[in-house]
Amino acid sequence: MALVFGLAVGSAGQAQAEAIRILALGDSLTAGLGLSEADAFTTQLEAALKAQGYDVRVLNAGVSGDTTAGGLDRLDWALADKPDLALVELGANDMLRGVDPTAVRANLDKILARLGDAKIPTLLAGMLAAPNLGPAYGAAFDAIYPDLAKAHGVPLYPFFLDGVAAQAALNQADGMHPNAAGVKVIVDRITPAVVSLIKAGGFAKTG
Repeated sequence: MALVFGLAVGSAGQAQAEAIRILALGDSLTAGLGLSEADAFTTQLEAALKAQGYDVRVLNAGVSGDTTAGGLDRLDWALADKPDLALVELGANDMLRGVDPTAVRANLDKILARLGDAKIPTLLAGMLAAPNLGPAYGAAFDAIYPDLAKAHGVPLYPFFLDGVAAQAALNQADGMHPNAAGVKVIVDRITPAVVSLIKAGGFAKTG
């Protein structure tokens, strides 16, 4: 009995010492298309959070070309990694393909509902429609993120590419994907929101 008790106490101590696992569910912007692993969003975010004293592991669940439908389809697979927190960055590819905003909204709604059911505190990263899609599409698409954040009671980071979109020096040659410097700008701007999520989840700094 003493041996069993000792093992149980040891396991609990190990569990408490484990890094905070943050699931980054997204597309190429999360995956790090065109970048080295060291320069990818998840790597830079993990480093920024560790620099602030948080023992974290940012799980790269970004798939290049993925849509909100794709993210929904693989969500259960991603949750098998048992994350403590989540960051959802999806919708850019839907927008670029002109997917009906109603479908985009429905997919993200289901993703947030699933994360809510799993009691995983989540940060929703928003996207904005390109002007060439027209004002009607833009209005319908842009409203998705604030509406869903309010409906699900999750924090919203309004625009994932804030400070980087349309800045040639911060993007790769395609003008759509940030380069290493662009990713740093994104990480610098979104880190406070992720720190707030960590705190809201009841996690503290190490040491």
